[in-house]
Amino acid sequence: MKSMTGYAYREVQRDAAERETSLSVEIKGYNSRFLEVSVNLPPYLSALEPGIREYMASRCGRGKVEISVHLREHEAPISVSVNRKAAKAYAEAMQVVAETLDRDEAPSLDLILGMEGVLEIEKDRDDTGYWKRIEPVLQTAADQFDAEKVREGKHTEADILSHIAVLEVSLRDIAAHAPALESAIQENIRSRFAELLSQSNAGGPITIDENRMFAETAVLLMKYTISEEISRLASHLTEFRAETERNPRPGKKLDFLCQEINREINTIGAKTPILEVSRAVVDMKDALEKVREQLRNVE
Repeated sequence: MKSMTGYAYREVQRDAAERETSLSVEIKGYNSRFLEVSVNLPPYLSALEPGIREYMASRCGRGKVEISVHLREHEAPISVSVNRKAAKAYAEAMQVVAETLDRDEAPSLDLILGMEGVLEIEKDRDDTGYWKRIEPVLQTAADQFDAEKVREGKHTEADILSHIAVLEVSLRDIAAHAPALESAIQENIRSRFAELLSQSNAGGPITIDENRMFAETAVLLMKYTISEEISRLASHLTEFRAETERNPRPGKKLDFLCQEINREINTIGAKTPILEVSRAVVDMKDALEKVREQLRNVE
């Protein structure tokens, strides 16, 4: 079991002879029902975003994942070109201004070079070369991120299973009271029959439709007995434990099982008139709510 929350940071320093002074990758994970991957890169590395997004999506099941890549370059190769038209236009405009102000001075070269667009500077970019540098750092950070999620997931799993144990104990208590519930139903049916017979003896014959009597008995037993709910609930709890053991990313399946468990608990609570069972149902609802809260952070 893995948590969706986690953090990882990996930085690699380069020698002065290398093209960059440092390269760092930071990964943050948050809770989310679905997988959301966002990548923050320097603008000139935007072409690498799809590959980074795809790689992280292959490492995560669900959750919101933010990846930031920072690159500080040292002596990166650049290309410089002169925009002749822009330089000439600036010079002519400055000359006009000087003549308008009756000043006999030519615009300085420093002033013209400082104007926007006169010098066009472009750093030489090699996406393949950058990816070769970033990929191993990203993998190391992703491994660290995954280890952090596993570490936190173990604590979350232990807490969840402690609440599942509460559900199992409460279910055993309910199962122990199931025979008493069925006995109460049977006693209720016998009391109704006895009442009908006493009316027959006191006031004359009363015709009793045996088929209808058996049908009503079956309806009452189906309405109030909880043996099927107990069986299904036990099956769901067994499946819950098995899913945590065999599935490294059980979050979605466990969410579904919690819905089924909640349905059976509510049905038992609605059917039973026994106080001890009602108390056990309250304990189960409380434990299940704690499980669901923890599952919000399970991948």
